[in-house]
Amino acid sequence: MTKQSFIRGTMILLAAGLLNRILGFVPRITLPRVVGAEGVGLYQLGYPLLVVLLTVITGGIPLAVAKLVAAAESEGNERKAKDVLRLSLALAVALAVVFTGALLLGARWMSQELLNDERVYYTLLAMSPMLLIVGVSAVFRGYFQGRQNMVPTALSQTAETVARIIAMLVFAYFLLPYGVAFAAAGAMFGVTVGEVCGLAVIVYQYFRTRSAYKAYHTAAIGVSGAPRRLAASFKEMLRIAVPVTGSRMVGSASYFLESVMTVKALAIAGVAVAAATTQYGSLQGMVIPVLLLPGVLTYSLSVSLVPTLAEAAARGDTRLIHKRLHQSLRLALVSGAPFAVLMYVLAEPICFYLYNDAEVGGMLKLMAPVAVFLYFQGPLQATLQALDRPGTALLNTFYGAAIKLTLIYLLATQPEFGIYGVLAAINVNIALVTILHWNSVVRLVKYYFPLGDVLKTAVAAGASGWAAHAIFLGEWHPSPLLRFLSAGVGAVALYLVFVVLLKLVDKDDVGRLPFPRRK
Repeated sequence: MTKQSFIRGTMILLAAGLLNRILGFVPRITLPRVVGAEGVGLYQLGYPLLVVLLTVITGGIPLAVAKLVAAAESEGNERKAKDVLRLSLALAVALAVVFTGALLLGARWMSQELLNDERVYYTLLAMSPMLLIVGVSAVFRGYFQGRQNMVPTALSQTAETVARIIAMLVFAYFLLPYGVAFAAAGAMFGVTVGEVCGLAVIVYQYFRTRSAYKAYHTAAIGVSGAPRRLAASFKEMLRIAVPVTGSRMVGSASYFLESVMTVKALAIAGVAVAAATTQYGSLQGMVIPVLLLPGVLTYSLSVSLVPTLAEAAARGDTRLIHKRLHQSLRLALVSGAPFAVLMYVLAEPICFYLYNDAEVGGMLKLMAPVAVFLYFQGPLQATLQALDRPGTALLNTFYGAAIKLTLIYLLATQPEFGIYGVLAAINVNIALVTILHWNSVVRLVKYYFPLGDVLKTAVAAGASGWAAHAIFLGEWHPSPLLRFLSAGVGAVALYLVFVVLLKLVDKDDVGRLPFPRRK
């Protein structure tokens, strides 16, 4: 069948995610050149509201679908898997219809009163069709995740990314003559077009594979008692989905309130509306995407962890839980640490060559030190959710969000801090939530990460950072671009040498990759 192992599934998602992140930088780089930082700001002001609405609509539904489908498949109960899919689709569609109507009716008020810039109205209208599309697509991705078949999700994400890139730039470019507000709305509508293509791919994959799953599961289950069976499945789905939705809602709501409070706090500090929109666009549209780029691995690990840990927990296999958790955290550390160092050392040239704006590098440099905390956060939260502790993740996220919003108000309203007060608040939030998640996981499964791996990774990352600094600032060539590229390549090469010498990755790790062991 099409089920993959934990490592193989992770590598499939990693390959797709890495490709999508790299492709995703095409609009990140070109969009600011087309619509400017102010246009990016208008686009980004609408995005947090979209995240909130999608969290309510999808939230914990995909995770619930993944866990219940995985459980049904382990029992050979194909009918239950189909019931879960149908119920979750019905729930997602119903919620999407309700919140799409609410968004269309309240878009004018929200743009003027909450987001403090009436030009965001057109962006909100452009993103409204996305609620239904993403809701349905998320259910199918959860279904295939439960089957431990990551190929449909990978194909869907890649199709969505390619279509989104083309549509965003085309719509933004052709609508720019009508004003920056319409250009930002065009970019958002391009995202909608991409989601349509992603949904088409994953629905096709469902119809292509459903007969194979039906043939694979031969257990005969009577049709009597269907309403009772459906009610039980629906209750079980809500039991999983509601706490997860609540946990993610805290993060999404804090993201939305962050955007609202940022523009209002900067206004109190004396920053004009257009300038505040521009600064927020630089933070969310330029700095955060660079910071999140290495997180593609931890995202892949998080998605693959949920069904694996849930299955291990059901069997009471603590040893497997420790093993998978250690693999995930060690890979997150080893892959994320060098990027965090390079983002700190080469912040200004990175932002200059990506966005033609070296000043944004100051923001990136301030956020780079907490990047490793961010890369750890995904696997830790996935562990809590897989082990039926979504309420713990909810409380941890809530504490971090409350402190972040408080700090934004206290710091960003001061003229001497401004947007850098927002950055400091976000940094505190990332570090605090990760530490709380770590403490919760340690107490839950009695797991301890080897301190030696942390020290060895710090040595390797520090050496690569020193090499990047020396190569870039050296006067060995007059071209800054060549020195910048050489610094990046040289630092990564040196880091890989240290990884081998310090045995941060060994033959056993390579053997887990989805290739023949001899090869």
